[in-house]
Amino acid sequence: MLAQGYARTYRSNAVLTASPGQLVLMLFDGALKALAIARDALERPESDIRRLETINNQLLKAQAIVAELRSGLNFEVGGEMAKTLDRLYDYYIRRIFEANLSKKVQPVIEVEKMIGELRSGWAEMLTKQGGGAAPVQVIQSVA
Repeated sequence: MLAQGYARTYRSNAVLTASPGQLVLMLFDGALKALAIARDALERPESDIRRLETINNQLLKAQAIVAELRSGLNFEVGGEMAKTLDRLYDYYIRRIFEANLSKKVQPVIEVEKMIGELRSGWAEMLTKQGGGAAPVQVIQSVA
């Protein structure tokens, strides 16, 4: 129990001290983790009594994270990039919803791959900007 408390404190401090760019990266990581857990649950036998609960909870979590990413878009500063990301996030949310409704793994795999690519690009941008210290205007326009 004590280790869990330390882990929770560490995560809390990581969020509180992260740059805006690193926070977006953390959101991508959270969505990818939830999608991976849901994908694993979708591939388990239907006889697993926790399967449906795990799928539903993790897909709802992934949807909420993508919705948070979407709500952080700044259309005034971000212009076309923000509009494109808005459409992309909308697509992710719809596909995750479809996966939860149908309990099919293919939409999860599709969204997981797309978010993974977006996350890689975001991480590369942060690295090129100097270890996550991207200018706030860039973060607001793209996030």
